[in-house]
Amino acid sequence: MSKNYNGIVYFYGVWVFVLIVLPLIILLVISFIGGNIYDLSNVSFTFDNYIEALSSNYIGVVIKSLVIAFVCNIICLLIGYPVAYIMASMKPKNRNIMVLLVLAPMWSNFLLRTYSWMVVLGNAGLINSMLKALNFGTVQLMYNDFGVILGMVYNFLPFMILPIYLSLTKIDKGLEEAAFDLGAKKIDVFTKIKLPLSIPGIFSGTTLVFLPAITSFVISRLLGGGQYLLVGNLIEYKLVSQQAWQVGSAIAIIMIIILLTILSIIRKLAKNKLELNIW
Repeated sequence: MSKNYNGIVYFYGVWVFVLIVLPLIILLVISFIGGNIYDLSNVSFTFDNYIEALSSNYIGVVIKSLVIAFVCNIICLLIGYPVAYIMASMKPKNRNIMVLLVLAPMWSNFLLRTYSWMVVLGNAGLINSMLKALNFGTVQLMYNDFGVILGMVYNFLPFMILPIYLSLTKIDKGLEEAAFDLGAKKIDVFTKIKLPLSIPGIFSGTTLVFLPAITSFVISRLLGGGQYLLVGNLIEYKLVSQQAWQVGSAIAIIMIIILLTILSIIRKLAKNKLELNIW
């Protein structure tokens, strides 16, 4: 039994190394290469790629991407937590129906879901057509922050709802009953028991939303009209259009460091908050 277990561990260890660790190592190596990466005889070690990646032109894009991802995360949390709370309070049969409704949009293609919002938000789309019919002026709903954030919230909201829902359903009902028996009010049960014990779910949901939101380029390209530049679009432009693999890799490495730092801070704050409430 132990040998079989070790074999499984080795298999997944190799899988993680080949598909995750090795590509990151290659990305890191490329980010320090100067010259033509296709001509290994003329390559050199340099920090110039990072100097360019940290220039003011690119830092503005990174900051904008962080702000957009943060706003998207906050909106998803404000919408997702009440939905997850209501789902967790339902009977098991109704819970399954709600989980199905949350997951249903994810069964369709990501690109198709994003395209569908262009039909709704466009200048000749559903909303503006209704406004024209009511003799109101048209509203610019695309090619701006609103359209991009709306597309991100729609696509990534299930990633916030489901982890919080799972955390809430795992809370022992006996804790709530004991609190009510001791005279606690519903608001006290929520703030002292349910909210602290659901923090791991909030952290998981925040991670699952923040990572794709900050690196997404399809949503910003379609709902941003191709002129809306986020860090995902910037990396794609460097790698695909300019064939500047070194600078694109440097930007990607910088983003990985930023993301790991932010997630570490969030995790530390969540852990401290959980320990404080339990104490």
